[in-house]
Amino acid sequence: MIGKIAFRYFRGKGTANAVPLLSRISMSAIAVCSAAMIIVFSVFNGFDALVKEQYKAFCPDLKISVVRGKFFPASVISMAELKKMDGVRFVAPVIEDNALAGDENEFAGTSKQQKIVMVKGIENNYFQVNEVGNSIIEGVDSISAGSPYTAILGRNVADALRSGVDNSFNYILLYYANPEVPNPESDPLNALQSLKVHPAGIFQVEDEFDDKYVLAPLLLVQELFHAKGQYSSIEIKADSTKIQQLKKALQQRLGSGYKVQDITDQNKALYSLMGGEKWIIYMILLFVLAIASFNMIGGLLMLVLEKQKDIAILRAMGATPSLVKQIFFLEGVLWSAAGGLIGIGLGVTICLLQQHFELIKMKGSFIVSSFPVKLVFTDTLLVFGTIVSIGLLAAWYPALRAGKAAATNLKSN
Repeated sequence: MIGKIAFRYFRGKGTANAVPLLSRISMSAIAVCSAAMIIVFSVFNGFDALVKEQYKAFCPDLKISVVRGKFFPASVISMAELKKMDGVRFVAPVIEDNALAGDENEFAGTSKQQKIVMVKGIENNYFQVNEVGNSIIEGVDSISAGSPYTAILGRNVADALRSGVDNSFNYILLYYANPEVPNPESDPLNALQSLKVHPAGIFQVEDEFDDKYVLAPLLLVQELFHAKGQYSSIEIKADSTKIQQLKKALQQRLGSGYKVQDITDQNKALYSLMGGEKWIIYMILLFVLAIASFNMIGGLLMLVLEKQKDIAILRAMGATPSLVKQIFFLEGVLWSAAGGLIGIGLGVTICLLQQHFELIKMKGSFIVSSFPVKLVFTDTLLVFGTIVSIGLLAAWYPALRAGKAAATNLKSN
């Protein structure tokens, strides 16, 4: 009986005043807010997935590095031992540090192209660990420590140095401070070590990486850095289901002097920022939704006033104040649930249209042509749960007034 009466009030039959209009306005406001939540969450999820996918080019599943200092000896743990560990698929030793890059005429006074870069010494199995090979836009995804020495450059680095892969006579020089010369001013000729490489490939991932990385052969970079037999990190491709288990095992094996980081640990600031922005927007929309719920409170209070005669009839038929209260409480839930479902349906439809037809394009130069969206089922549940919760809170006071009106009606009889 409670449901039938509440549903009859919901349809608005037999009502000649502004209550039906207020109820529709309330549901519309709730629908707009819920649709906005779905769309905003989906856009954030899309950008989050896009950024994480881009970062896979240089951020491995697991990364071993030293807590203090730049480099550590390769003897700390052997490649053979790592490869035998459960969950490990591929392993790549790496050495990296900042260096000065210029074309081969840079220090002869005939060129002005130079740039501070991050030189990353790798072996060719590095492309099995990370996904930078998928972002090669020119040349090949391999490097050579034979004659000629080759390297792979970020798009922005190549542009700054005016380097390309097509000219076989095009070389760049990598300069690194010689640690064996304590006073460079007294011995300027030996103050810098240099490595001459030919660009074999150019990658384009994202400006953060494109603007600084030069990938060169591991043995040559170790020699350039005066760090033979040393690494700055060991990068690991692991089974996705065993990453945390492997991370714990490696940390126990290496001790407190080393750190084992998964992709989240490697990008804590980025992941925290993206997650924080999403929930800040959620709180703003929640506040807007709370304001919109005042329309529903006003509409329900007017409905209580309008249905005084109905309440009296229900009381005469034996309905308790509690039952009357439940009717109007359910009425508020129906209003909010209807608005929420309409809004969620609208939001999901807009997101699906954007996914399949790319209706809204990205302006300017960007890695994707349209706004990325990604629907997540848990977000839909969160939005619907939020809408219903707001509805329960908004319906509480009008339902309480209805219960009191029923009790007052009983006394007057």
